[in-house]
Amino acid sequence: MSDPRPFWHPERFAGRRGFLDARARIATALRAHFAREGFVEVETPALQVSPGLEPHLFAFETRLRAPDRPGERLRYLHTSPEFAMKKLLVAGLPRIFQLSHAFRNAERSSTHHPEFTMLEWYRAGRDYEALMDDCEALLRAALDASGSARLSFRGLDCDPRLPAERLRVADAFSRYAGLDVFALVPGPGDTYEDQFFRVLLNQIEPKLGVGRPTLLYDWPIALGALARAKPADTRVAERVELYVAGLELGNGFSELTDAAEQRLRFERDQAEKARLYGARYPIDGDFLAALEHGLPASAGMALGFDRLVMCATGAERIEDVLWAPVDAE
Repeated sequence: MSDPRPFWHPERFAGRRGFLDARARIATALRAHFAREGFVEVETPALQVSPGLEPHLFAFETRLRAPDRPGERLRYLHTSPEFAMKKLLVAGLPRIFQLSHAFRNAERSSTHHPEFTMLEWYRAGRDYEALMDDCEALLRAALDASGSARLSFRGLDCDPRLPAERLRVADAFSRYAGLDVFALVPGPGDTYEDQFFRVLLNQIEPKLGVGRPTLLYDWPIALGALARAKPADTRVAERVELYVAGLELGNGFSELTDAAEQRLRFERDQAEKARLYGARYPIDGDFLAALEHGLPASAGMALGFDRLVMCATGAERIEDVLWAPVDAE
């Protein structure tokens, strides 16, 4: 049962203080890790022309007024700093990271919050295998900073001092669901994506990251998002997700650098959004122009920082690890 008192009530705040102190230590430790790796910490604006184009995400809208230009222009709070950070890769920065506030509407649960913190980083000249190494190192740094013996969530434990399991999506579907991921047969009214995520969420995810972290990689190309196709097997995209104690923490790619292919994927995703929800978001033409100018071969990862803190402290709700949660009223 949630505490009805406001977050600032001294007694309620005292009950969360240990989680928040650990949060601060973990943020310091992760910044130190990136500094040792030669990364530059950047800051990009939350206000964007396009908030992010994943079909199932909903953004917050606002209106931008410019003193020297009449009228108002629709802008969005970003769901991730991804587009802006990739433009900085095009500008010539080789290693960048950001602890950024991100905003997602219509999301609130024990592990979702409308405003949350995203840890996002990019490496030029590397691929998703480098991201997997980064994830293992970051989990160990977070654990050490937290003072906990292990990472945990809802009674499941994970020891990041052990080597992570690196598991292909096809192997996970075969092992845990007895299915061929490339031969899923959607039911009436379903799409391939619907069937895929129904199996993933119900039969596979609860078993991932138990005992040690899991890096789930090589996703079907239809779910590639902003990831490039794997040269050795074009059925899959070089996408990887990080799991700890049954909870998904991060999502990363070997980045797609082909502007024409990226536009096609954006258009396909927005057609799906329109089919499901009757809404579309604009495509960031400046982002596509940056790709055309030349995004270097690179890899990037987005990790839910608040969820990481939850796992490192044993907190049960995301509000427990936020200094000032968004008021639900």
